[in-house]
Amino acid sequence: MTIVGFTGHQSLSAPTVGLVVSALRAELAEVGEPLVGICSLAVGADQLFAREVLRCRGSLRVVVPSAGYRTTFADDDRPEYDRLLARAQQHRVLAYPTPSEEAYLAAGHAIVDSSDVLLAVWDGAPAAGLGGTGDIVAYARARGIETRVVWPVGAGRV
Repeated sequence: MTIVGFTGHQSLSAPTVGLVVSALRAELAEVGEPLVGICSLAVGADQLFAREVLRCRGSLRVVVPSAGYRTTFADDDRPEYDRLLARAQQHRVLAYPTPSEEAYLAAGHAIVDSSDVLLAVWDGAPAAGLGGTGDIVAYARARGIETRVVWPVGAGRV
């Protein structure tokens, strides 16, 4: 069993979504079975990853950064978060009372600490806030976790 952790940008341009999905499919096909994916289900790349793990018949684990995390999603985004969370084989809520950058950083660390390999949909830029994709990639690399960056040619952020 290989546990694949995930981190990635939330704001991807429309053309980038298709590019990223194709790249994630290729990466996950290399992992083999049984596949376990772990992420926080943030809008954007996290949810693309979660859907691909499930499409590959893998099992999904979710690290929820805090109590009230669901309230950070726009009304239109909550149904997909709820649907994916309901399909997770397991999930745990970290002991942060409210969403915060510290909670997001702790969630990213928990994902890395539980993973054999980290996939990152990352443009290579530093994190915009504490716990962003760049921070999680740096943490994984410092811990010696194999990190595979997915940023297809032509990809862009909104």
